[in-house]
Parts: sequence; structure tokens; C-alpha cells
Amino acid sequence: MNGEETRTITSPPVRSSARDADADADLRTPRTRAWMTRLVIVGIVLTALNLRPAITSSGALLEEVRDGLGMSGSVAGLLTSVPPLCFALFGVMAPRLARRFGLAAVVAAGMLAIGTGLVVRPFAGSTAGFLVATAVALMGIAVSNVLMPVIVKRWFPDRVGSMTGLYSMALALGTATAAAATVPVTRALGGSWQAGLAVWAALAAVAVLPWLPLVRAKGTPLSAAGTAPAPVAGTVTEGRQEPAPLRITRSRTAWALAVFFGLQATAAYITMGWMAQIFRDAGVPAGTAGLLLAVTMVMGVPLAFVIPRLATRLPHQGPIVIALGLCGFAGYAGLYLAPAGGAWAWALLLGISNCAFPLALTMVGMRARTGAGVAQLSAFAQSTGYLISIPGPLLVGVLYQHSGGWGLPIALMAGLMVPQVVVGVLAGRDRTVEDEAAATR
Repeated sequence: MNGEETRTITSPPVRSSARDADADADLRTPRTRAWMTRLVIVGIVLTALNLRPAITSSGALLEEVRDGLGMSGSVAGLLTSVPPLCFALFGVMAPRLARRFGLAAVVAAGMLAIGTGLVVRPFAGSTAGFLVATAVALMGIAVSNVLMPVIVKRWFPDRVGSMTGLYSMALALGTATAAAATVPVTRALGGSWQAGLAVWAALAAVAVLPWLPLVRAKGTPLSAAGTAPAPVAGTVTEGRQEPAPLRITRSRTAWALAVFFGLQATAAYITMGWMAQIFRDAGVPAGTAGLLLAVTMVMGVPLAFVIPRLATRLPHQGPIVIALGLCGFAGYAGLYLAPAGGAWAWALLLGISNCAFPLALTMVGMRARTGAGVAQLSAFAQSTGYLISIPGPLLVGVLYQHSGGWGLPIALMAGLMVPQVVVGVLAGRDRTVEDEAAATR
């Protein structure tokens, strides 16, 4: 009788466990794994497309936004500093959120936040409201920025270079498209800068969709609430004991990579926020200035695919850092000497220089051995780096307003390339943060 009672009491959980095991087994079948891998790739591409339009769309219409909201040059400089500030504040939360809710759920929520912020901000009616709504969108971008290298490392551990290249290429494409299309789209919508900015929310809404099945598919590396890497794409990681967190601040490479990330971000956000205005002040029409900014951004489409693949084949990434730095020097010199006369050449050179971003992302994946290490290094390098980048765009706005020209701001941009090259060479050395952290214990 007692045996019958025992079977009756324990049989439901046994059947439930069997169903869970069957479900996990189904997820491990080659057909399901291949389908989910394709879905992850689509999700990565769509996410990357959404990580910069919130910034470059407002940069293309900065003059209209300033006039519409009554912004001064200094406040406009603050607007260009908001992205790195939000990336620093919210990016550090990404690994903790991923452990709690799973990677796919956090990225899906990030895309939703981007769409919400982009819809609200043009119609907020005040500078403060515009900044708050922009911060909501940037919060979604921040967590996705940090988690993309982690997703690449976990789902494609043997293709870090090529998948980082694909992600970076899509990011550059989204950046360039928003820069080039925002002004024409605004004109097509009756000249309303509010409509021209809000239209980019539709792209964010689409990017939510591929992550939803991955949130629901339990047992995948993206739905599991952990950060340990999956050795094979599609294997179950739920229930695996997480390694102890690294003392990441004891790694010199982590600090070098964080500073390199911060300086390249400074250059990128100054470019995205101010380059179109530099050309417009030199007499270039608004539409052409937007195209020049788009050219700068679109250079990242082919190069963002080539550079990570090249970087993973080199034991030291220092030569790439130096080459990109020299292009930056040449581009800034051209902007100073003949901003309108050689505008297309300077846009090309600065576009090449801005490909330090995919190089930095690739080095994040290369300077750590494990998925947990990549998660910590990505959060540390990006959060610290974006903190470093905050003063740059704001300082450019202040210098521009008080000097009455672009000579001092451009000199600042060129001067920052020197430490960027130095720390980039240090970050490119062949070593891992795990080894450096262990050596200092």
C-alpha cells in the first residue's frame, strides 16, 4: 500500500522530468540546432542594424533638432555625449541581467527599449524629454553592445572572427543607412524632423522577432541564465556551475583594451555627432553632408568583415591599430586644411579609421579564453571605455561654440589619436585576461 502511495506521489515529477528531457533532446537534434543557428544569425544581424541609427539619425538632423528645441551649442554637445554615458551606465548591468533572464530575453528587451525611445523622443516637446527618451533607446543599445560578443563566443566559439565581422558589418550598414537616409526620408515625410527620427523605430520592432523563439526555447545557450560558454553550438548549458568571477581590474590588457575602446568611441561619437555639421559649416549642402557622414559610416561595411578575420590570424593586432591611426591623422588634417575641397577623401579616411570599433570587439573575444571571461571583459572594456569617451563630444561642442570655428576641435580629435594607437598596440598583444588575473593573485 505504501509502495502504491509512493508511486502515486512521485510519478508526476518523473513524467515532467521525462518531458523536459525529451524537449531538451529535441533541441539537440541536428535539424533543430541548424534552424536555431540560422535564427541566431538573423537576430545578430538585425540587432546590429539597430545599434547606431538612434545616434546617426539625430546627427544628420542636429541643426533641425537644435532649432526645434532651442538647444545651444553646449547642450547639443551634451546630446552627443549622452550615448557613451548611457552605454557606460547600462552596459555594466548586461552580464547580471543575462544571468538572471537569459541572453535572448535581455537582447529582445533591448530592442523593445530602442523602439520605444525612438518613437517617443521626437514628440517629447522639450530638450529634457528628448534626452530622457534618447536615454531609453540607448539603454537598449547598451546591453546589446555588451552581449553581442558573448553571444558570438557562446554560439560560434570556432568562428569568432567571421561572426564578429558579420555583426560589425551589419552595425556599420545600419549606421550608414541612417546617416544617408534620414534627411531624404524627412523631406519625403513633409519636412518634419520628428517623423524623420521616429521612422527608425520600425527597424527596432522587427529586430525583436527573431529573439522571441530563442527566449522560449529552453536549454539553449541563449535562453540559459548563465554565462559559461557552450563548447558546441546548441548544447545544453543550464545547470552548469559558473566559474568564479575574474578580478578583471588586475589585468593590464583589460585596462589597455578599455582605454583603446574609450578613445575609439570618442572619435566615433564626435564623428557621428559633429562631422555633418563640420561639412555644413564649410558650405556643403545638408543632403551632401549627410551623404558624407554615410560614406564614413559605410566604410565599416566591407572593412568590418575583413578586419576581424585578419585580426584573428595575427598573433599581434598592433599593426592594424597603427594603420587605422594613420588614416585618422590624415583625415583630420584634411578636415582642418580643406574641409569642403577634399570632403569625400576625408570621409573615406575617417571611415577607415573608425574601423577600430570592430577591431576592439574582436580583441574582446580574443583576449579571454571562456564565455564567462568574454562577458566580464566585454562589460568592463565597454563600460569603462564609454565613460572615458563621455567628455570628448561635449568638449568639441564647447570648443566650437567659444572659438567660433573648427580649428581647435579638429586639433583635439587628431591629438587623441596618439594615445589611441599606443594603448591599442598594448591591447593587441597575444595574452589573455585570465592568465594575467591569475598571475597577480
